[in-house]
Amino acid sequence: MKNFGKKTLVLVLVLVLAISVVTLVACNKKDTTPEETATPLINTAGADDFINWMGLASTRNTLIATYGTADYGETLFTLLADAPTYSGTLESLQYSTSKYPKNEVRISTTTSVNDTGLLGFLGTKFEEQTGWKILVSSAGTGKAIQNAKDGNADLILVHAKAQEEAFVEAGYARKVTGYSSERISFMYNFFVLAGPHADPAGVKTAASIAAGFEAIKTTASPFVSRGDNSGTHTKEISLWKLAGENDIGWDATTSTASYPATYTWYTAAAAGMTASLQLANEQNAYILSDKGTYLKNKNGATDAIPNLEIVYETDNNLKNTYTMIAVNPDKF
Repeated sequence: MKNFGKKTLVLVLVLVLAISVVTLVACNKKDTTPEETATPLINTAGADDFINWMGLASTRNTLIATYGTADYGETLFTLLADAPTYSGTLESLQYSTSKYPKNEVRISTTTSVNDTGLLGFLGTKFEEQTGWKILVSSAGTGKAIQNAKDGNADLILVHAKAQEEAFVEAGYARKVTGYSSERISFMYNFFVLAGPHADPAGVKTAASIAAGFEAIKTTASPFVSRGDNSGTHTKEISLWKLAGENDIGWDATTSTASYPATYTWYTAAAAGMTASLQLANEQNAYILSDKGTYLKNKNGATDAIPNLEIVYETDNNLKNTYTMIAVNPDKF
């Protein structure tokens, strides 16, 4: 009888332990709704509708082509004449649950189209006209592209050709129906070299933008770099190389700007365009900026960068082209 009691007790304890384990697993299991289970990670329909909406004549000619004229006396962006356009109707771009359960389109973009206010302006119009909602993540081009590689974007809007091509070659991009390439370039503006009014390096009289960069190094004049692997930073590095300076670059291993320790005149901000402009203003330093963000800070309600002015802007090497790329859902 005693042996029977012990065996029974052991059996009861084993059953209690088994029930506890099952209960614990059940409690820790993530609850998923049918929508979460069925919804693809990448919203291809929303990305397509946004890209097509950007190609509408009404968007191109009425919204993008005139943006900035009222506040700055000039447009901040110029349309590419040979950019692909969309000949379909606005009605075909309306949101519906049959396209995607959630009415959200995630755009990972560079700081310039966000800091200038263009994407906010276009996003509001897109939402009003189609019913889709825009979720914007803004960072330097390198981070914006990485965001998409991590599955956190449905499309990217960036401006660094080499990084865009690498994104495509790695299989993260897809062609949108009706377009001949994964990369859909549609507008441009220009980079400008801003600097202190005194122009200690004499950049204003330089024969080219490369000569201007060479003069900054020769005179060891203060220079602030974005230093964040953004499209602007990538362009800056290319301009240093054009000037014969190959020791300023980007270290992919440490994800930091690289330059000789002896270059005390060079500062890597590791920040967005607006923050970098403000740092250059504080240091009376030269800086490369997209013109739109420069104008937004210079000619806003108050001059946020009073110590700076454009010292060089007329050079074909300063053209800055913006491209949209839809993310490939097969990578996730």
